[in-house]
Amino acid sequence: MKELTRRKFIATATVATGFALAVQPISAGVITTDAKGLVAGAVKIPVKDGEIPAYRAAPATGDNFPIVLVIQEIFGVHEHIQDITRRFARLGYLAIAPELFIRQGDVSKLSNIDEIRPIVAKVPDAQVLSDLDATVNWAKKSAKGNGEKLGITGFCWGGRITWLYAAHNPQVKAGVAWYGRLVGDATELQPKYPVDIASKLTVPVLGLYGGKDTGIPVDTVEQMRDRLKSSSSKSEIIVYPNAPHAFFADYRPSYREQEAQDGWKRLLAWFKENGV
Repeated sequence: MKELTRRKFIATATVATGFALAVQPISAGVITTDAKGLVAGAVKIPVKDGEIPAYRAAPATGDNFPIVLVIQEIFGVHEHIQDITRRFARLGYLAIAPELFIRQGDVSKLSNIDEIRPIVAKVPDAQVLSDLDATVNWAKKSAKGNGEKLGITGFCWGGRITWLYAAHNPQVKAGVAWYGRLVGDATELQPKYPVDIASKLTVPVLGLYGGKDTGIPVDTVEQMRDRLKSSSSKSEIIVYPNAPHAFFADYRPSYREQEAQDGWKRLLAWFKENGV
């Protein structure tokens, strides 16, 4: 995409409305969190080459809120991710989910995951980390966020990014990665994976993984756990033996209520223990 065209595109881009087309139909038991008592909706985050859209939610009253970056799945910042930000806001957090694929395309409008994967593959890690830095700056300057209490959590694609951003930004107090890939072949756009940064990690990250995740073999989880032993981060990994990939995704058949609820409780305790 030419630079001028890309600038114009991201200037007019918005966050998704509803669920991504590729995840239809939606499970009947999907969790819905309303915005009563919250400030919630789309915002624009200034970045190096213009602005990117994001969804943010925070209590309607008060200030100096602890900040939580919510990192999207492969399906973008659709309704599930937006709902998660509102869940955090109801607990007193300023939660923000920036659209990290938007320069490469609007994945929420694609009806098949096979159409989405090539777009996501073009997203450079350096771009993502820079956009997250910009999101943190915006939260502190424009949204009553407390930069001294910064947390991050991400799902699937966002799980991998959670580990990488915790290594990138030592101001992060804690991270929680939900079933993100831990190993992979290095490329120019994605030069490192979590196992590559594990031994030098200083930020405590809690990894939540499924023992029946066919895309993230348990041996790679054990490899990550072993690498973390030589770090100073005090990171931990929990494996739910019977859980598949995306066990937190309450809008999909993969949802496992018991493991999802346990993981959410662990996330909240992890953030509190580490100052978020």
